[in-house]
Parts: sequence; C-alpha cells; structure tokens
Amino acid sequence: MAFMIWEHMLLSGVTLISPLCKCQNWQGRLSGFGARAAKHFARSGPFCSQVGHRDDFRDRGDWDNSSSWQTGTWRDRIPAGLPVSCSGLILLICVVVYLLSVVFPGFVYGYLALNPANLMQQPWTIITHMFVHASFDHLFLNMLFLFFFGMELERRVGEAKFLQIYLLSGIVAALAQMLISPAGLVGASGALYGVMGCLAIIAPEIRVLVFFVIPLSIRMAVVLFALVDFVSMGSADNIAHMAHIAGVLVGLAYGYAMKKQMKYY
Repeated sequence: MAFMIWEHMLLSGVTLISPLCKCQNWQGRLSGFGARAAKHFARSGPFCSQVGHRDDFRDRGDWDNSSSWQTGTWRDRIPAGLPVSCSGLILLICVVVYLLSVVFPGFVYGYLALNPANLMQQPWTIITHMFVHASFDHLFLNMLFLFFFGMELERRVGEAKFLQIYLLSGIVAALAQMLISPAGLVGASGALYGVMGCLAIIAPEIRVLVFFVIPLSIRMAVVLFALVDFVSMGSADNIAHMAHIAGVLVGLAYGYAMKKQMKYY
C-alpha cells in the first residue's frame, strides 16, 4: 500500500528558540557565576517562557478546589523524569508503534494505518494512524517537533486542551486529505501542524529557527509553511499537503477561540 507520508519538509529544520521575553525577573536575584549563567540561559533556553508571568489558558477548576491541590493527583506520586505528560505519552506510543512496525509490519500498516477504502470497517484508524510512521526519519522529525512545540503548548493550555487540539487537528487533517486523495495515511504531522497553529495565536512571542539558521516569529513560520504546502498541492512528492493545511487551520481556530477567553496567573 502506498502511504501518504506526513513529513515536515521545512519543519525538519525548525526548532523553538525563544518564548523568552518574560524571563528577566529571576536574574536579579543571582550574582556572580549564577547571574552570568542565568543571562546565558535566558538567551538560549528553549522553554524559558515557563518562568515568570505568562498567559494561562488552562481551566481554573483545580485551582479553586482545595482538595485537588492538598491531596494531589496520581501524577504527583510518579517520580519526575518519566513520560507522564500527554505529549510525553504520545511520543512514547509513537516510538513503541514504530518498533512494532519493524517487527510486525503487516499488523501495524494493515490495522493501525488509515486506508480510506477501509475506514468504515476500521474506524479506529482515523486516530491510530497518527501514531504510525513510515520510517525512522519520519518518526524522528515528528517526535522532535512534538518535543519542542507539543510540550510547550501543553504547559500553556494544560493536558486536556492539548489533547483536544492534537486529536481534533489530526482527525480533521485526515478527513481533508481523504477528500482529494484515496491514498493511505500515516504520521502525526496533521496534528502537529495544529499544535503549531494554536501556538501562533496564543504565544506569538515564540520564535523559531528555520533550517536551524533563519530566525522567524512563529506566526511568520506558520504562514511560510502553509504557503509551501499550498503551492506544492498536486505534486507527486507523496506528502499530504492538504492535511498540513487543514491541521494548521484547526489549530489557528482553536487558538483564536481560547485567546478570546484568556486567563492569567
């Protein structure tokens, strides 16, 4: 079966470099070597936006319920460093599924990949195809993107909203691609484009390095990638360009809806 691989193209050279503009408050508390190290980290740390004030798009129910923070949750009892966040679990599942595809390719690509002709018989593949990848390079690039952008979005909006954005973007992306092509689908890029689109709305201060060299704001990067996908539609490059465009549109719409009810902490 010929699968339409959701590769990142330009995204293979993209990394998050700075939602850093709000990280100066803690530098004044350090001196000597610590101050110099803090100043360097503020210029280079990819996730520094978690320090200091930032927009909070999470639900406030747990903050208002004293029992939730007094007793904690099951996640609080798991040692730090384990992949227990939603984005971490997705990354782990994708790696496990890829290893299964190496050992049992017939099962993975026959029962987990999305084949539009068999969607009615295998409806679960509208979700499971997001965890299937066609090659190690395909997996590595998607998981690198998930590590930088997925975890950043999850920190800002919380687990529940992150999972909604991820799954909704991936499902809509697959449906949009099926409208123009009968080819099978594997890969997480449709969902990941949604993640990036949402970040472009709620965190426009983020900057990315295209090809690890060219700095752009995340909004400009989204416009660039969408244009590349648009002009590439109809080409025989085995990439689901319509899925990319649909995914980013879902993320933009979701981010806009959240921005209208922005909360702070």
